[in-house]
Amino acid sequence: MKKKELSPEVIDRVIEMAWEDRTPFDAIQTQFDLPEKEVIKIMRNSMKKSSFLMWRERVQNRKTKHLKKVEDSDLRFKCSRQRQISNNHVSKR
Repeated sequence: MKKKELSPEVIDRVIEMAWEDRTPFDAIQTQFDLPEKEVIKIMRNSMKKSSFLMWRERVQNRKTKHLKKVEDSDLRFKCSRQRQISNNHVSKR
């Protein structure tokens, strides 16, 4: 299997998405065709060891990073608060 080369811009975007707690690994795989193991490799190779370990501890077993653990998950990848936004205004609560 041939390993694909990723541009620095793509690597930066993958890191940004992986660092964000609410972006599931499935969204990264859908957008960049990178499975979770490849994302972890990118993070490991691109970050300081202490930063990687902090990130890894934070995302491990986090429901929002793994769609299989989220009830009623769909592949639209939106924030749960997004439905409250209409016409560019956040609805009053």
